[in-house]
Formats: sequence, structure tokens, C-alpha cells
Amino acid sequence: MTRFLIRPEGIAGERVTFDAEETRHLTRVLRLGPGDIVEAFDGMGNVLTVRLERASGRLAYGTLLARAELQTESPLHLTLAQSIPKGDKMEGIIRMATELGVARVVPLVTARTVVRVESGRPGPRLSRWQRAAKEAAKQSGRALIAEVTPPQSLAAWIAARETDGLLVCLWEDAPEPLGPQLPPRPVSRATVVVGPEGGLERAEADALRAAGAVVGGLGPRILRTETAGPVGLAILQARYGDLGGGGS
Repeated sequence: MTRFLIRPEGIAGERVTFDAEETRHLTRVLRLGPGDIVEAFDGMGNVLTVRLERASGRLAYGTLLARAELQTESPLHLTLAQSIPKGDKMEGIIRMATELGVARVVPLVTARTVVRVESGRPGPRLSRWQRAAKEAAKQSGRALIAEVTPPQSLAAWIAARETDGLLVCLWEDAPEPLGPQLPPRPVSRATVVVGPEGGLERAEADALRAAGAVVGGLGPRILRTETAGPVGLAILQARYGDLGGGGS
């Protein structure tokens, strides 16, 4: 069954209001109408069963029939701090990261970032990235939508980040592999940092190490930036989260 998103402000008692984007998908793409039953999630951990009642203008309305907590979130709170790659690769990275259970994606501007992005300023790219997170959450049955923050420089992010949790830097020039350096369970929060196409500079890797990061490689083969992040997330989810039936 196709799932839809209902923003929390669109729920008032048993009355449910779908926004313009979801209404267009309901009525024009799927050709649904009054009496049809759909599932929606509120982005706060709940799945809703809704009976469509009517569409008026750009909005559709329904009646809330049931609400249930969606048990699809990992016990591991994961953040991906991803140096912004060229083209539309970031959208693909966000989709895969969302499928792997990431809670937050932080787009980073690093020394070798080719794309020109002003740190801290929202724009069309951020809107596309947030839309990709929402679509991937719906597709993968996530209870929550991953947060995608405005871009920021690596230095600013290191200075402002919360210090709790495991910090991992994936670096192809690391002298040691990542696996043996990872701490034993339990780990409840973790962040993975990935460089752009040209990789992180040594000074950047050193700054992350000084901030407490485990700096390690993923093996003898160099992975593309759009591959490294999801692989790193999968390793941590398998070890500390719920991927493959694991768990802390």
C-alpha cells in the first residue's frame, strides 16, 4: 500500500488534511477518491489509517480511523556528515542513508568540495535534499523523516557539534582499518563523516581525530563518496543497531 505524509498540523481530532503535494499524488496519480482507505504517517513515529472524504481545490480531506506506533526506527541514532559531491549525487546518498535508518544528514563544505554552496544558507538544493529524505522515508516505511540541515563548513560543524556518541571518519588514507578500532557495544549514538570526490585533506582528518573521531579506512579498494557513506552507516547499523537483526 502506498503511504502518504500528513504534517502534524494537518491532524485535528479525527479530521485529516493532506497538503497540495500529497493531494496531487492521491487524486491525479493514483486516482483515489471519497471512500478509499489509505495509510499515512505523521513523521513523528505513527502510521495512520485514513478514509478519504473529499478533495477541494489543492487539498484533500479524510477521517482518521486508526493510529498505531510504527516500529521501524533503529535503537542507534545515526548522523551522516557528508561532504557535498558534484551533480545530484547528494540526493542518492540521502535516499540510501534514509533507508539505512539515519536520523540526520549534515551536508558539509570541505577543502575539496567542488560545488559552490554558501554555508548555513538554505536554497533550492536543500529543498531537493529534504524532499529526497521525505520520499525515501515513505518508500522504506520509516516512522520518522531524516533531518537534512543547511550546509556548513567542516570547521564550524566540528566546533558546534554535540560531543556525545561515537564519531567515525572514513578516510582512504587512514593507516588503520575502521573495524578493529570500533568500540564494543553498547553504542546508542554515532556519526559518520565522509569526504567529497577528492577525499578529505590530511589536516581535516587530523582535526576530526583531535575532536575524538575514530579515523579508519574501509578496505583495500577506494570507494566513491556516494558509496562510502552508506557502507559506513551499514557497518554501524549491523554492529550497534538493527540491520540484519542485530541490536544493542
